[in-house]
Amino acid sequence: MERIDTDRTTPGFEPEDDPRIPWRPSLPGIVARLIVLGGVIGLLLAIPYLMPEVLVNIASKAAVFAIVALSMNLLMGYTGQVSLGHAAFLGFGAFGSAYLISQSDVPWIGGIIGGTLIGGLAALPLGAIALRVQGLYLALVTIAFGFLAQETVFKVRSVTGGGAGAQAPRPSFASGDIAYVYVCLVVLFLVWALDWRLTASRAGRAIQALRDDERVAASWGINVTGYKLLAFTLSGAIAGLAGGLFAGIEQIVSPQDFQFGLSVTFVLMTVVGGLGSRPGVVTGGILFATLPTLFEQAHAAWSWWPFGILWEPLIAALLLIVTLIFFPGGIAQQNEHLYRWLSFRRFHEHKSSAVAGGAAGGGEGARP
Repeated sequence: MERIDTDRTTPGFEPEDDPRIPWRPSLPGIVARLIVLGGVIGLLLAIPYLMPEVLVNIASKAAVFAIVALSMNLLMGYTGQVSLGHAAFLGFGAFGSAYLISQSDVPWIGGIIGGTLIGGLAALPLGAIALRVQGLYLALVTIAFGFLAQETVFKVRSVTGGGAGAQAPRPSFASGDIAYVYVCLVVLFLVWALDWRLTASRAGRAIQALRDDERVAASWGINVTGYKLLAFTLSGAIAGLAGGLFAGIEQIVSPQDFQFGLSVTFVLMTVVGGLGSRPGVVTGGILFATLPTLFEQAHAAWSWWPFGILWEPLIAALLLIVTLIFFPGGIAQQNEHLYRWLSFRRFHEHKSSAVAGGAAGGGEGARP
């Protein structure tokens, strides 16, 4: 095989052309990225004050949906498993935390932790089933699980309060709507950090290997059974955590909040956001959380029939179709270069780096 000489004395050779040399942004590039990231964070922190007071809770809902999107991405994006019963995990976390806080006098943080554990335990049986079935059959099992929770567990009046719903008090330090938005944003940041650390760890890489081929993963010594259970349990736990926060948005939670349509919405926002992309699915979650309110406000302002509330499912379906046809990678694919740049990588993936990445399993993307 011919050896490619990358002698730095060769005329026209640039150090950044050598894929073996780690690429780093220049000082102006670092400053520019920090300024943009600071602006984005500042905008997020200012949103509760920029919104009308009656719509502040929408910001909390957007943060909760973003957390759910991260939990969905753990299954669909990293392991390639499909879940159409995620609304049940959200409900388990919501009712569990509400019961612990309002009926058992557990402190708010204890109720949230309890809802997280309940969500994880509820997902464990599905993880066990996923060891035997996958694809369409697993999707059908998750649908059945969602309906089972909806028709049985969520109708236990002593826990869910029946039609009246269960009380879900907020913490004393965040009893106001604006303060509660910041609580949801802090939890979203923590879940983002957890997901980032997971994907960078050995366990995270093993979970992602299951998506490509379970038999190949097993041949490399990966415990397929253990990591599948881990993925389902973590996904359910994160959804349960989101459920505890969801309950506190209106401070009352009822079984009608966790219908099958909500699970479909979770799948749509994850696919439209971009499977496997952390910023992509978070953007998708925020979009689908705010979409109904945007249509309601547009209809109230212009009284124009296309902005009626019945058009929300149609728009969601159209977004899915357009995504699958033109942008299979979803919002993440459309904003790939921006996400790379904000991650302190090259705006465009360098050709030599792409080749090296394909051969050696990694690579960086060109100095701005």
